[in-house]
Order: sequence, then structure tokens, then C-alpha cells
Amino acid sequence: MSTALERGTLHRERTSGPELYYACVTPESAPRAWMALLHGYADHSARYAHVMARLAERGIGVVAVDLRGHGRAQGRRGYCDAFDQFLDDAREARRLVEARAKGAPLFLFGHSFGGLVATASALSDPAPWRGLALSAPFFGLALEVPLAKQLAARVASRVVPTLALPSGLAGKDMTHDPAVAAAYDSDPLVFNNATARWFTEALRAQRDVMASASRLAIPMRVTFGSDDKVANLAVARRFFDAASSPDKTWDERPHLFHEVLNEPSWQGVVDDLATWMAQRAS
Repeated sequence: MSTALERGTLHRERTSGPELYYACVTPESAPRAWMALLHGYADHSARYAHVMARLAERGIGVVAVDLRGHGRAQGRRGYCDAFDQFLDDAREARRLVEARAKGAPLFLFGHSFGGLVATASALSDPAPWRGLALSAPFFGLALEVPLAKQLAARVASRVVPTLALPSGLAGKDMTHDPAVAAAYDSDPLVFNNATARWFTEALRAQRDVMASASRLAIPMRVTFGSDDKVANLAVARRFFDAASSPDKTWDERPHLFHEVLNEPSWQGVVDDLATWMAQRAS
């Protein structure tokens, strides 16, 4: 059994920017490891409460943070001046999980856009992390964006960076579970727009991460649904193959959609992740 979900405002100490928000679950017995969890775009940490509880049952503590402009964090919805601002948010998440861990092994996890942030963060400073785990990392879009639309986004990013256009994200593309899909569509903390500046900064970050893949040497695990309609599986596989880590696991789940942690089979996904962390924590 695990303790109740702890929630609160994450006041910045290492970086500047809007206040963030966090959720945390601490196992009742001494944790074997701790994990920092970064959510996807237009997403938020409360949607992973079931994952956090399951991991706590396996002896793993979790700190999940709402990134700027997401969930209960401050900031314009889905906006950044520069991608590196999300790396500042990840540094604050690291500070909080280090304080909770008290020397226990640390792991970094990111889903979708959070996977892009987590990977860039681990490339920048891998030292704190015993391993990097990703689900459907957003290294590329599943559907090709027409060149004309990309050019228009670049212009808008410079002229009207806060311009928000429909992202096209919907619950039916996230999971086969109709109840979870409906909850996604009706969640007041989930938004369905993408700003021009966020889009161009995400594309730039994708290029930088892919170009730096060979520098990733820490243990890595990537879980991807084969029927993902949001993130590009082939691009993620290229990153995985290029990473220099001698300890890397590719976990492709047949027929699953984008949110493997919100599919009907999510418990098995989480249990395999917990086993992977436990093996590397010892």
C-alpha cells in the first residue's frame, strides 16, 4: 500500500519563471528508487495518478510536475519563449525529486512532449539519473506537416508567437479505453490548441535531440504503441538505434495508441517499467 497523493505548488529555487505544480506519491516502506515524471503536451500530472500509485506499490516513489503553461502551473497555455524554458522546469522537478529521494537512485521519465524534454535534459546533464525511460517520445509527428504549414508557423512564431491553432489532439487517438478518451476530451486542464512559438521550438528541439542521440550513454527504455497516431515511431526508433548506451530496451506494444499508460493494458506496461528500474537501482 502507498501513501495518499501529495499535491502542491512548486516554488522555484534554481531557475526563474512561472510557478509550477507537482504531485507526489511516497511508498510506505523505504523506496528502492525515485522517478521524476514529465507529462505530454496539453497534458498534466494528475492524469498519471494511477501510474504513480502503481509504482509506489512496487516501492518506487514518483514526483510528477505540471510544466509551465500546463495543468495547474502558471503561464500562458501551451506557450514558451524558448524550448530551454522547459529544461528549467525539468531542473526544478529534479530538485524536488532529489529532496524526496534522500540519496535513493533517481530515474527520469517523460511521455510524448515530456519525453522530448526529458531526453534533452538527460543529454544536458545525465549525472543525476540512473536511467531514462520514455513512452511515445515526441521526436517527430506521426503525420507529416506540409512544408507550407511549417513555413507559415515559422513566420507566425516571429510575428505573432502566441497565435494558437487547433492541435487536432483528441481522446480517441490516445487510448482504446472509451471512458479514458471521454475524460481526456472533457478535462478542463487539457487544451486543444498549439501556439506557433511552441511548435517551432519543439521542431528545433527535435532536430537538436536527434543530432545528439549518440551522446546518450545512460540506460534507456523506450515504450511505444505500434498504432500511435500522434508521435512518430520510426523517428523514435532511429534515436534509439543511434544512442550509444550499452543498456537500452525497445518495448514496442502491438496495436496500442499514443498513451500506453492509459490503455486498458496499462498495468502491465507500468509493472515492466518498475521491474526495469528496480533492476538498475540495485
